[in-house]
Amino acid sequence: MAAASASEASPRRSPLHERHVELGAKFAQFGGWSMPVEYTGVVKEHTAVRTSVGVFDVSHLGKAVVRGPGAADYVNATLSADLAKIGPGQAQYTLCCDAETGGVVDDLIVYLHDDERVFLVPNAANTAEVVRRLADEAPSGVSVESQHESHAILAVQGPGCDEVLSAAGLPVGHDYMSFVETELAGTPVVVCRTGYTGERGYELVMPSDAAADVWDALSAAEVAASATPIACGLGARDTLRTEMGYPLHGQDITPDVTPNQARLGWAVGWKKDAFWGRSALVAEKEAGASRVLRGLVAMGRAIPRPGMSVLADDALVGVVTSGTFSPTRKQGVGLALLDRAVTDDAEVSLDVRGRSEPFTVTKPPFVDPSVR
Repeated sequence: MAAASASEASPRRSPLHERHVELGAKFAQFGGWSMPVEYTGVVKEHTAVRTSVGVFDVSHLGKAVVRGPGAADYVNATLSADLAKIGPGQAQYTLCCDAETGGVVDDLIVYLHDDERVFLVPNAANTAEVVRRLADEAPSGVSVESQHESHAILAVQGPGCDEVLSAAGLPVGHDYMSFVETELAGTPVVVCRTGYTGERGYELVMPSDAAADVWDALSAAEVAASATPIACGLGARDTLRTEMGYPLHGQDITPDVTPNQARLGWAVGWKKDAFWGRSALVAEKEAGASRVLRGLVAMGRAIPRPGMSVLADDALVGVVTSGTFSPTRKQGVGLALLDRAVTDDAEVSLDVRGRSEPFTVTKPPFVDPSVR
């Protein structure tokens, strides 16, 4: 086996790494990046987002741009969602599926600037693969460029997010899944009404060399105590997204899991003539997926964890893909790929360290969403 290169051996760092060190963050690797997992505790940070406002550094997320005449049409002919349903200044959740199997290579957000410029935000670990697939098939005149390290992304999430952004001099109040291109102290910033927490929120995209200035502006925003932002790590981001039932690539969705199985058919433009994986996905939809991603809620004190077996009447019916203790509900919740015969409201059991623990199958979210 060849020795790892320096880039492979050392994880990438956010342009805000030193800010996180100063705040006493604990770090972990996410998709090849060293990122803050928590500062003052996952539960405290989780609760801040549900009740006031939290700021996440999510600069590990991928960034890529598709440019040229017909760029938007090309993206629409490859990724799953129907890009024709939105216009310039709007964003869309979509899937990059394998052309043959329909499995989910990645889920991502698309920012439609105009017919000739589309900005993509894939997951960190999948950015190179998404860019490769798009670049390999791109028609003449259309370029696909990774901008993974040249941009940073901050997520401001929670009921007080509008107050914080407004105090920092950024625009607020635009529609969900829309974005505004603006400037902050001469720095270009894209402010999009998106997020991964289930709360009202915004995601800010900016040049990496300006990330510290934007972070400092948010931290210095003079707002009421109920809207004072606190730094939040990716640990809280995971508990927040699990409470909402949002899938995580690499766990709940993978190249071996299709949109039909993951209950993501709403992110597929079924009426489109073409997108990667269309034939396989249409056939599976007509036949019925053999397994379905469903929610689990503990009936006792058990906490589900990825990889745990799910049983019904002592028969194996699936496996947990995500699970956590819900700080909001004060009980264990999770997601599992289950045989399609298992329906919502069914009672199943999980093998928790050799003990059989009861769970109820349910449709997420596990808490009421407030994204709008």
